[in-house]
Amino acid sequence: MTDQKIIDRHKLLSVGEVSERAGVAVSAIHFYERKGLISSLRNPGNQRRFSRDVLRRIAVIRVAQRTGMSLAEIRDALAQLPDERTPTASDWRARRPVRAAT
Repeated sequence: MTDQKIIDRHKLLSVGEVSERAGVAVSAIHFYERKGLISSLRNPGNQRRFSRDVLRRIAVIRVAQRTGMSLAEIRDALAQLPDERTPTASDWRARRPVRAAT
């Protein structure tokens, strides 16, 4: 996501709100962001703000981790999906498969 796209700031979530709604620790959200799995914007006070689609991405990350996918594989799969909205069924069908390392 880029800072230049127009976003309704009332629809953005704080890291605490994302943590509560997604059921993960704030530290996990920061970790996912450092690993390039999710992204945030910064408000004028330099606090992270997340669009609501990050909740779906975190849910996908958690399920993928449970199935044994590495974070690199998850990042590659998510990179093929749109950043600015929740992926649709056709988005998932259109992405190329990620091969597991052997």
